[in-house]
Amino acid sequence: MENRIALFIDGANLYATGKALGFDIDYKRLLKEFQGRGTLLRAFYYTAIIEDQEYSSIRPLIDWLDYNGYTVVTKATKEFIDASGRRKVKGNMDIELAVDAMELAEHVDQIVLFSGDGDFRSLVEAVQRRGVRVTVVSTISSQPPMIADELRRQADVFTDLVELQSKLGRDPSERPAPREPRHHSPQFLQRATAVAPRGAGDDDFDD
Repeated sequence: MENRIALFIDGANLYATGKALGFDIDYKRLLKEFQGRGTLLRAFYYTAIIEDQEYSSIRPLIDWLDYNGYTVVTKATKEFIDASGRRKVKGNMDIELAVDAMELAEHVDQIVLFSGDGDFRSLVEAVQRRGVRVTVVSTISSQPPMIADELRRQADVFTDLVELQSKLGRDPSERPAPREPRHHSPQFLQRATAVAPRGAGDDDFDD
């Protein structure tokens, strides 16, 4: 039987999970891994962006993903002042991910959700009622665990990210290939595009 798969990646959550486990995600290897498990229909990557920054550390990653088989969904973060007068940044992508997953549910056999956010439990349940199997990828190997217990229990399959490290992790000694320069600039001036962003875990500070 054909196994039609869709990936839904909560960018900030996956980045934070990898960081908690001490490794970076190699998104090229991630795509290849799941292409080998069936027919990969879509690979969604969700992240919020601070729009007023001249240069965002996540931009090179987003550009790379966009050109290499991922469907990137972004929105601008919003700033607000909370009750105690502190400045907060809000950039939650839960609704966008949930809408896309519900729309795609009738076309897939399996959804793989890269997130530990407990808010997704009801989404997982709704998708399961439509006959879709749901695999959740997060970790219980960090302290505290990155996955909410209710989400882990709702999933058909829970995969600990640490078990996938050998398949999805980026070798620290492996320098990503630099983008082809328009002018033949010296090697040290070429900026690599596939580096995981330093600030990618910071797009959802407040729910």
